[in-house]
Amino acid sequence: MPDIPEPLTELARAKINLWLHVTGRRPDGYHELSSLVAFASVGDCLSVHPSRSFSLTATGRFAADLGVPSDNLILRAAQALADMEGIREGAAFKLIKNLPVSSGIGGGSADAAAALRLCRTLWSLRTSANAMRAVALQVGADVPVCLSSQTVHMTGIGEHLETLRLPPTATPALLANPGVPISTSAVFRELDGKYSLSAEMSTGADLITLVADNRNDLEGPARRLAPAIEAVLDAIAGTSGCHLARMSGSGATCFGLFASDTDAEQAADGIAMAYPDWWVAPCRIG
Repeated sequence: MPDIPEPLTELARAKINLWLHVTGRRPDGYHELSSLVAFASVGDCLSVHPSRSFSLTATGRFAADLGVPSDNLILRAAQALADMEGIREGAAFKLIKNLPVSSGIGGGSADAAAALRLCRTLWSLRTSANAMRAVALQVGADVPVCLSSQTVHMTGIGEHLETLRLPPTATPALLANPGVPISTSAVFRELDGKYSLSAEMSTGADLITLVADNRNDLEGPARRLAPAIEAVLDAIAGTSGCHLARMSGSGATCFGLFASDTDAEQAADGIAMAYPDWWVAPCRIG
């Protein structure tokens, strides 16, 4: 076991579906998607220590919402990588859960991807990028895109990732969640087979224009299941400097894209004051 005096730490960045088109359903029940995925500057914090067994402890605002620790995607990911590489050691994880659970921003998937990155370093592995992606997909459909946390056009069920060349400056934004967990499977059932074409990619457009020209097919179904989403979207859209407000993934987290960091921070302060029970975070996306 390598000598690692300090714990290894990773930021599990929030995954944002800037748009999401549902293009069909496979015979195995998984839905085919076309989504522009980017990552925010906020996320959970995951650290790991060497250990003879696997364990997870969690703190932070949303730690109590995680459920049974032994069934967490972090431990599933670490065990899957150990099984593939024949590793007999374990890993002791500590998670600071800053992101709301079941909120459409891939918190659990980002945590699992961070666990894979940490274990690769902890165990001094030379696992190839393709093999890491295969393990990630085994853990969950959203884990491969979180593994690199780069802006990509994601298709299939999440296994096909096309890296995009977009402006290098990240876009000022805010994230807001009303504290209403939503079942992804329930949102897809509410979609009721209404599928779209894959989104057309325009490499010459700026990010805001690119996003505005598309949509999130799950936003309507999610709003019917959780009307609080409409209040979040209205609150974001009504702030100064907001170019666009939209829901991420299957909800209920919504995001706003802004003209400046100052606009995003002031909007976040105003919304947090008006809705103290909401989770609100100014950030940058991209």
